[in-house]
Amino acid sequence: MNLYAIKAIYTFEMARWWRTITQSIISPVLSTSLYFIVFGAAIGSRIQSVEGVSYAAFIVPGLIMLTLLQQSLSNASFGIYFPKFVGTIYEILSAPISHIEIVIAFVGAAATKSVILALIILITANFFVEVQIQHPIAMATFLVLTAITFSMLGFIIGIWADNFEKLQLIPLLVVTPLAFLGGTFYSISMLPDAWQTIALFNPVVYLVSGFRWSFYGTADVDVWISLGMTFVFLGIALGIVTWIFRTGYRLRT
Repeated sequence: MNLYAIKAIYTFEMARWWRTITQSIISPVLSTSLYFIVFGAAIGSRIQSVEGVSYAAFIVPGLIMLTLLQQSLSNASFGIYFPKFVGTIYEILSAPISHIEIVIAFVGAAATKSVILALIILITANFFVEVQIQHPIAMATFLVLTAITFSMLGFIIGIWADNFEKLQLIPLLVVTPLAFLGGTFYSISMLPDAWQTIALFNPVVYLVSGFRWSFYGTADVDVWISLGMTFVFLGIALGIVTWIFRTGYRLRT
């Protein structure tokens, strides 16, 4: 394992993130704070509680997960796309570093950024509402696994994209709608029976449900099913990344 190469790429990616702190940290935190104000205050005044939890507190795990998904995708996709765009990807591919080490470095950096931002938002949420974490180990597990999974998905998007428009295509048109329809701001038990069944085909439902359970002990889906589905998503992403490096898809041309 070439730890020096992993450290070099990881450190470079983290340094680039800190140089753009306004876009990387301040902007997402302000956006999430607006969600708290609008949904927590305006809608929360009309909806007293959901499953025994105040509405303002109920949406906290969903908002954190929403930000985590978006930031994991954007950080990882841009991290690998930019070397392709400027041509330095060939230096990385020709260096004495394996494909696994490249993935560890880029995905690890993107996941680290996302987890840090999620924790900052969790701290920020406490200024608006009292947040309880009943199962901190489960919370950390879902947080890290989701960050790694979607950072790997972002890595795939960054390799697939051949322009900046495509870089934003899947996050904006697929992932964000799935996140909003995945129980971020509500419990799917509030939906009609038919829509509850349809919602179970949304992968984000399992991520949000498991993460919310770690806070309040309530979930739309059994926590073990949510954890199992998270590992399934991670396995699929790993399989796609392995195929990309074996075939050289969008890397050799």
